[in-house]
Amino acid sequence: MKKIPFVKMQGAGNDYIYIDCFATPIDYLGDIHELARRMSDHHFGVGGDGIVLIMPSDNGCDVRMRMFNSDGSEAEMCGNASRCVAKYAYEHAIVKSTDFTLQTKAGIKLIHVNTDSNNIVKSATVDMGEPAVLPSGATIPGGFKYTSVSMGNPHCVIFVDDITDALVHTEGPKIENCIEAFPHKTNVEFAHVINQNEIRMRVWERGAGETLACGTGACATLVAAVVNGLCDNKATLHLLGGDLVIEWNKKTGRILMTGPAEYTFEGSWSVSRGSNPGPTD
Repeated sequence: MKKIPFVKMQGAGNDYIYIDCFATPIDYLGDIHELARRMSDHHFGVGGDGIVLIMPSDNGCDVRMRMFNSDGSEAEMCGNASRCVAKYAYEHAIVKSTDFTLQTKAGIKLIHVNTDSNNIVKSATVDMGEPAVLPSGATIPGGFKYTSVSMGNPHCVIFVDDITDALVHTEGPKIENCIEAFPHKTNVEFAHVINQNEIRMRVWERGAGETLACGTGACATLVAAVVNGLCDNKATLHLLGGDLVIEWNKKTGRILMTGPAEYTFEGSWSVSRGSNPGPTD
């Protein structure tokens, strides 16, 4: 029987299972898509929004991340996961500096970790790059007016007066799978602007369903609010799992995201021939 060590971490409630592929080679993991589905299962696995591999970079960055949703599909980027990767990489001496580069499928991200007097990472700021506001001409289920934003992954931002469970859970999956408007599916953000510096939002994530937070979704929501004249270029985004501070720098055009990253527990995943793999500790 082989065991795969893992660490469970969360950023604003966005919880992923992290595997250190500096210590555990990726070839050891087997079918990563199936591993993501099994480990993410809340009843028969560890439970989480997906798995994240912390890996050596193949393009000169300090560290690389690959992320897989709970349905096994690979995603381009997750802002909350990138902060957790930053915490793990710094505290495990994979990186030596508080400023370093992270390779993702959505491009290279610049990260700064904010540490306390004991050199423990309390939060991280991620340069999420430049957003792209895309054409939003296609009709989507529910007939909602929306703003389409790419943060390296696709987002459909909808502003509403009341964000209800029915709205998120009924309309979210319909819009996610509206191939006519979003050929590669999309993340869906329902947002309510409180004032010029505060937005409340909930997210239906592509391949994962509703999650407690989505970093790229928070960035996309701020961008949509700014271009629609609803918000200043810096605001606090209130998500179900906590708050993120998002700033769209007017000089550089880049998005900065600051938020927490925390450990929850660690353990190992056992895999034996002919058995149903599961957590062992």
